[in-house]
Amino acid sequence: MNVELPLVLLVAIFGYFGIKMLRPPTWLVVVLLLGGFLLADTFLAPAIQSGTKTGVDVVNGTAK
Repeated sequence: MNVELPLVLLVAIFGYFGIKMLRPPTWLVVVLLLGGFLLADTFLAPAIQSGTKTGVDVVNGTAK
């Protein structure tokens, strides 16, 4: 039996429980979200995408 969850739902659940359990300050959450959003539109975006893809491949066991 396979269960498929959209990535947005998984990130929302992880974020909700992370905020409830760790209790980070609100300003830190806002800075991290805004920083990630702004960083995605810079010259570093291809490196971030490549690193993320490699990390997912390693976790899934599909790395070459």
